[in-house]
Amino acid sequence: MLSRLDQMLNFHQQALRVRDQRQQVLASNIANADTPHYKARDLDFKASLQAAMGGSGTPGGVALATTTAGHLAGKPGAGQAGLLYRTPAQGSVDGNTVDIDAERAAFTENAVQYEFNLTRITQQIKGMLTVIQG
Repeated sequence: MLSRLDQMLNFHQQALRVRDQRQQVLASNIANADTPHYKARDLDFKASLQAAMGGSGTPGGVALATTTAGHLAGKPGAGQAGLLYRTPAQGSVDGNTVDIDAERAAFTENAVQYEFNLTRITQQIKGMLTVIQG
């Protein structure tokens, strides 16, 4: 029964973790909006969530290769899965690719999605407590 409860909450738990990572990346972009030659980055949410859930192994279909018996096998989805450079809408003189308006919009959208996942987990837990208490 405990594994069934874990399965119910696992998706939203992983989604919250990936949303948190994306929020950190977007905040870093906003903080470096005036840094010369800074390249804006973003997280591919779908690929990162699939990697976190164990569905696709490594994002982008790239597998780790071991060429010697002493090499350690890498964990699928380890590190910043799906972290990509953002394509700038308009170039800048100093080489910075951060579009502050786009970053703020993405930051706000991600925060709303984070709140949605928190609300869904809360609803699931309240539903389980209602069933348990009768």
